Amino acid sequence: MNNTLQRYLPPAAVVPCFDLIRKYEVHLKVVDQRVTRHGDYRRLPGGQHLITVNAGVNKYRFLITLIHEIAHLVAFEKYGRQIKPHGSEWKRTFQLLMVPFIRPEVFPAKLLPLLARHFRNPKASSGTDADLSIALMAYDEPNDKSFIFELPVGSVFSIYNGKIFKKGNRRVKRYECVEMATGKVYLFQPNAEVELLKAE
Repeated sequence: MNNTLQRYLPPAAVVPCFDLIRKYEVHLKVVDQRVTRHGDYRRLPGGQHLITVNAGVNKYRFLITLIHEIAHLVAFEKYGRQIKPHGSEWKRTFQLLMVPFIRPEVFPAKLLPLLARHFRNPKASSGTDADLSIALMAYDEPNDKSFIFELPVGSVFSIYNGKIFKKGNRRVKRYECVEMATGKVYLFQPNAEVELLKAE
Protein backbone atom coordinates (compact mmCIF):
# COMPACT_ATOMS: atom_id res chain seq x y z
CA MET A 1 0.00 0.00 0.00
CA ASN A 2 2.83 2.39 0.86
CA ASN A 3 4.33 1.94 -2.61
CA THR A 4 0.99 2.76 -4.21
CA LEU A 5 0.57 5.87 -2.06
CA GLN A 6 4.08 7.08 -2.93
CA ARG A 7 3.07 7.15 -6.60
CA TYR A 8 0.01 9.33 -6.00
CA LEU A 9 0.65 11.52 -2.94
CA PRO A 10 3.11 14.25 -1.92
CA PRO A 11 5.96 12.48 -0.02
CA ALA A 12 5.18 14.08 3.36
CA ALA A 13 1.55 12.89 3.14
CA VAL A 14 2.24 9.20 2.54
CA VAL A 15 2.71 8.00 6.14
CA PRO A 16 -0.19 10.00 7.68
CA CYS A 17 -2.52 8.86 4.86
CA PHE A 18 -1.42 5.25 5.30
CA ASP A 19 -2.17 5.58 9.04
CA LEU A 20 -5.70 6.88 8.27
CA ILE A 21 -6.32 4.09 5.75
CA ARG A 22 -5.22 1.48 8.29
CA LYS A 23 -7.11 3.08 11.20
CA TYR A 24 -10.43 3.20 9.32
CA GLU A 25 -9.87 -0.10 7.44
CA VAL A 26 -10.22 1.51 4.03
CA HIS A 27 -9.93 -0.50 0.84
CA LEU A 28 -8.41 2.10 -1.51
CA LYS A 29 -8.82 1.60 -5.24
CA VAL A 30 -7.15 3.91 -7.76
CA VAL A 31 -9.30 3.99 -10.91
CA ASP A 32 -9.21 5.44 -14.42
CA GLN A 33 -10.14 9.08 -14.83
CA ARG A 34 -13.87 9.81 -14.42
CA VAL A 35 -15.19 13.09 -15.75
CA THR A 36 -17.98 13.59 -13.25
CA ARG A 37 -16.06 12.91 -10.01
CA HIS A 38 -12.56 12.81 -8.52
CA GLY A 39 -13.39 10.16 -5.93
CA ASP A 40 -16.10 8.10 -4.26
CA TYR A 41 -16.83 6.42 -0.91
CA ARG A 42 -19.11 3.40 -0.48
CA ARG A 43 -19.82 1.04 2.36
CA LEU A 44 -20.06 -2.41 0.82
CA PRO A 45 -22.73 -4.97 1.85
CA GLY A 46 -20.16 -6.84 3.97
CA GLY A 47 -19.36 -3.67 5.92
CA GLN A 48 -16.03 -2.91 4.20
CA HIS A 49 -15.19 0.70 3.32
CA LEU A 50 -14.31 1.20 -0.35
CA ILE A 51 -12.78 4.48 -1.50
CA THR A 52 -11.96 5.11 -5.14
CA VAL A 53 -9.80 7.99 -6.36
CA ASN A 54 -9.00 8.91 -9.96
CA ALA A 55 -5.48 8.06 -11.11
CA GLY A 56 -5.22 10.95 -13.56
CA VAL A 57 -5.14 13.78 -11.01
CA ASN A 58 -2.05 15.49 -9.62
CA LYS A 59 -0.70 14.56 -6.16
CA TYR A 60 -2.27 17.54 -4.40
CA ARG A 61 -5.76 16.91 -5.79
CA PHE A 62 -5.36 13.19 -5.06
CA LEU A 63 -4.61 14.02 -1.40
CA ILE A 64 -7.57 16.40 -1.06
CA THR A 65 -9.88 13.84 -2.71
CA LEU A 66 -8.66 10.97 -0.53
CA ILE A 67 -9.20 12.96 2.69
CA HIS A 68 -12.60 14.18 1.36
CA GLU A 69 -13.72 10.56 0.97
CA ILE A 70 -12.25 9.40 4.31
CA ALA A 71 -14.21 12.28 5.88
CA HIS A 72 -17.44 10.74 4.52
CA LEU A 73 -16.59 7.43 6.15
CA VAL A 74 -15.64 9.02 9.50
CA ALA A 75 -18.67 11.35 9.58
CA PHE A 76 -21.10 8.52 8.78
CA GLU A 77 -19.53 6.30 11.46
CA LYS A 78 -19.57 9.08 14.08
CA TYR A 79 -22.92 10.79 13.36
CA GLY A 80 -24.93 8.06 11.63
CA ARG A 81 -25.98 7.35 8.08
CA GLN A 82 -28.90 9.81 8.10
CA ILE A 83 -26.67 12.93 7.93
CA LYS A 84 -26.41 14.91 4.69
CA PRO A 85 -23.41 13.73 2.63
CA HIS A 86 -21.90 17.24 2.54
CA GLY A 87 -23.62 18.72 5.59
CA SER A 88 -22.12 20.37 8.67
CA GLU A 89 -20.95 17.07 10.23
CA TRP A 90 -18.99 16.14 7.12
CA LYS A 91 -17.55 19.68 6.82
CA ARG A 92 -16.26 19.61 10.41
CA THR A 93 -14.79 16.14 9.91
CA PHE A 94 -13.13 17.12 6.62
CA GLN A 95 -11.63 20.23 8.25
CA LEU A 96 -10.22 18.25 11.18
CA LEU A 97 -8.75 15.53 8.98
CA MET A 98 -7.25 18.05 6.54
CA VAL A 99 -5.63 20.45 9.03
CA PRO A 100 -2.46 18.34 9.57
CA PHE A 101 -1.79 18.40 5.82
CA ILE A 102 -2.14 22.16 5.21
CA ARG A 103 1.53 22.95 5.70
CA PRO A 104 4.52 23.75 3.48
CA GLU A 105 6.02 20.26 3.81
CA VAL A 106 2.99 18.89 1.95
CA PHE A 107 1.64 21.63 -0.35
CA PRO A 108 3.45 24.31 -2.40
CA ALA A 109 3.47 27.70 -0.65
CA LYS A 110 1.24 29.32 -3.28
CA LEU A 111 -1.56 26.81 -2.60
CA LEU A 112 -1.57 27.25 1.20
CA PRO A 113 -3.60 30.51 1.41
CA LEU A 114 -6.16 29.14 -1.07
CA LEU A 115 -6.46 25.91 0.92
CA ALA A 116 -6.80 27.81 4.20
CA ARG A 117 -9.63 29.88 2.72
CA HIS A 118 -11.33 26.84 1.13
CA PHE A 119 -11.30 24.86 4.37
CA ARG A 120 -13.04 27.56 6.38
CA ASN A 121 -16.20 26.20 4.72
CA PRO A 122 -15.34 23.25 2.44
CA LYS A 123 -17.61 22.60 -0.53
CA ALA A 124 -18.91 19.29 -1.86
CA SER A 125 -16.22 19.53 -4.55
CA SER A 126 -13.00 21.53 -4.68
CA GLY A 127 -13.95 22.03 -8.35
CA THR A 128 -16.64 24.53 -7.30
CA ASP A 129 -13.95 26.72 -5.70
CA ALA A 130 -12.73 28.27 -8.96
CA ASP A 131 -9.59 29.90 -7.50
CA LEU A 132 -8.40 26.70 -5.81
CA SER A 133 -9.34 24.54 -8.78
CA ILE A 134 -7.40 26.70 -11.24
CA ALA A 135 -4.40 26.80 -8.89
CA LEU A 136 -4.46 22.99 -8.53
CA MET A 137 -4.67 22.50 -12.30
CA ALA A 138 -1.29 24.22 -12.64
CA TYR A 139 0.18 20.95 -11.30
CA ASP A 140 -1.63 18.71 -13.81
CA GLU A 141 0.11 17.10 -16.76
CA PRO A 142 0.03 19.45 -19.78
CA ASN A 143 -3.00 18.98 -22.05
CA ASP A 144 -4.79 20.75 -24.90
CA LYS A 145 -7.70 21.95 -22.76
CA SER A 146 -8.59 25.58 -21.98
CA PHE A 147 -10.55 27.14 -19.14
CA ILE A 148 -13.85 28.85 -19.99
CA PHE A 149 -12.68 32.10 -18.41
CA GLU A 150 -9.70 32.23 -20.80
CA LEU A 151 -11.84 32.13 -23.97
CA PRO A 152 -13.12 35.30 -25.62
CA VAL A 153 -16.90 35.80 -25.66
CA GLY A 154 -18.31 34.19 -28.82
CA SER A 155 -15.77 31.33 -28.87
CA VAL A 156 -17.05 27.89 -29.83
CA PHE A 157 -15.92 24.95 -27.67
CA SER A 158 -16.71 21.32 -26.92
CA ILE A 159 -16.94 19.54 -23.58
CA TYR A 160 -16.08 15.97 -22.49
CA ASN A 161 -19.27 14.44 -23.96
CA GLY A 162 -18.79 16.04 -27.40
CA LYS A 163 -21.52 18.70 -27.04
CA ILE A 164 -20.66 22.03 -28.63
CA PHE A 165 -21.32 25.45 -27.09
CA LYS A 166 -20.80 29.13 -27.79
CA LYS A 167 -19.51 31.23 -24.91
CA GLY A 168 -21.68 34.14 -23.79
CA ASN A 169 -21.36 36.77 -21.10
CA ARG A 170 -20.48 36.29 -17.46
CA ARG A 171 -23.42 36.26 -15.07
CA VAL A 172 -22.17 36.87 -11.50
CA LYS A 173 -19.63 34.01 -11.18
CA ARG A 174 -20.56 31.74 -14.11
CA TYR A 175 -20.71 32.07 -17.89
CA GLU A 176 -23.85 31.72 -19.99
CA CYS A 177 -23.12 29.40 -22.90
CA VAL A 178 -25.50 28.33 -25.66
CA GLU A 179 -25.57 24.72 -26.80
CA MET A 180 -25.26 24.95 -30.58
CA ALA A 181 -27.51 21.96 -31.37
CA THR A 182 -30.48 22.98 -29.19
CA GLY A 183 -30.13 26.71 -28.45
CA LYS A 184 -30.44 25.97 -24.71
CA VAL A 185 -28.49 28.18 -22.32
CA TYR A 186 -26.24 26.54 -19.72
CA LEU A 187 -24.14 28.10 -16.95
CA PHE A 188 -20.48 27.10 -16.74
CA GLN A 189 -18.05 27.59 -13.87
CA PRO A 190 -15.06 29.75 -14.95
CA ASN A 191 -12.68 26.84 -14.26
CA ALA A 192 -14.55 24.37 -16.52
CA GLU A 193 -12.02 22.66 -18.82
CA VAL A 194 -13.09 22.71 -22.47
CA GLU A 195 -11.62 22.22 -25.91
CA LEU A 196 -11.55 25.35 -28.03
CA LEU A 197 -12.89 24.76 -31.56
CA LYS A 198 -13.10 28.32 -32.87
CA ALA A 199 -11.99 31.57 -31.23
CA GLU A 200 -14.10 34.68 -31.86
